[in-house]
Amino acid sequence: MVFHFLRRLILFTLFYSFVAAQTQDQVNAASKFLQKDGVQGHTNNWAVLVCSSRYWFNYRHMANTLGMYRTVKRLGIPDSNIIVMLADDVSCNARNKFPATVYSNNRRSIDLYGENIEVDYRGYEVTVENFLRLLTGRVDPSLPRSKRLLTDEKSNIFVYMTGHGGDEFLKFQDNEEISAFDIADAFEQMWQKKRYHEIFFMIDTCQANTMYSKFYSPNILATGSSKLGESSYSHDHDSDVGVAVIDRFTHLVLSHLEGINKTSQATMQQLFDAYNFDHLRSTAGVRTDLFQRDPSKVLLTDFFGGVAQAEVVQSDDVDDARDFARLASSAKPSVVADSQSGKQQKVSTTWMEMGSDRLGELGRNSYGLSRVWASVGLIFGTYAVTRFLF
Repeated sequence: MVFHFLRRLILFTLFYSFVAAQTQDQVNAASKFLQKDGVQGHTNNWAVLVCSSRYWFNYRHMANTLGMYRTVKRLGIPDSNIIVMLADDVSCNARNKFPATVYSNNRRSIDLYGENIEVDYRGYEVTVENFLRLLTGRVDPSLPRSKRLLTDEKSNIFVYMTGHGGDEFLKFQDNEEISAFDIADAFEQMWQKKRYHEIFFMIDTCQANTMYSKFYSPNILATGSSKLGESSYSHDHDSDVGVAVIDRFTHLVLSHLEGINKTSQATMQQLFDAYNFDHLRSTAGVRTDLFQRDPSKVLLTDFFGGVAQAEVVQSDDVDDARDFARLASSAKPSVVADSQSGKQQKVSTTWMEMGSDRLGELGRNSYGLSRVWASVGLIFGTYAVTRFLF
């Protein structure tokens, strides 16, 4: 009886080790799939767009924010992942000659207000407290999902702020101020609570670069419109509207982003290189010391977009990719026609937004299969030995 018990114990142990090894292989494959440029990749994108001003004469700040809103939506971030804080007192203002509209240039070619805009925090809801609670997740349980930043440790977040500011502060509706220390501490709380993977912080205000000078949390890339002691300036003035309709820094950024689409390979460094003092009349700044990746290798769509990459592959690779996807239970690839070349493309809605370029490589990897046969051989060999000995 003892010999039979020992034999079965050895077989059970080997079988358990085999199953555990295969499970670990799948975990390693999934982890490798999520690797991106040596850094664990993100799986979802969010945008927090804040206009801290109100009143008609601050028309341009609302146009700044709505311009960013239009751009990130166009590049693929859904409304469910965009939080907009806006006084929203311009479009239907009695002084607006073009009711229910907001324009960012004097040609009035694009109505930024449009028919499909979702403002999450409106009017007097735009406060310092609500902004900080939004970032840190310290909100009332009754708060609707549409007003929550439901991010996690795989989230890339674009935070845009515009309004009137100064040395290390930004005014909220001429009533209160948020300091550079407040935002820095909020980002640290987010990091400790695993509420982001990477943050891209952009601010357009006077002395904007001072607002990110106190950041100390990892994985934050920051840029601003003007250095200490400098003002940020407006751009277009519309005589019919009667006020400036956009700021120079935001105008430059939006003009640059207008030239890219969801599959663009344009990088953050290219955006930063486009900063021009002659156009801005101020010194735009960039802070990269907290950010792990080289801006020249960071796609603009890593923060402004929310797209899955497409790759032209052979039919055998598609089958291998599907096998891996079923194991990972995380991606559902489909095949669509490329209107340009007539070839087939595999489009993978992977973990939220990760590209499918690594699936073929992982599917073709024969290492896992060899381990299966080696483990099977080991089990039968051990069984034969135990039969002989016992």
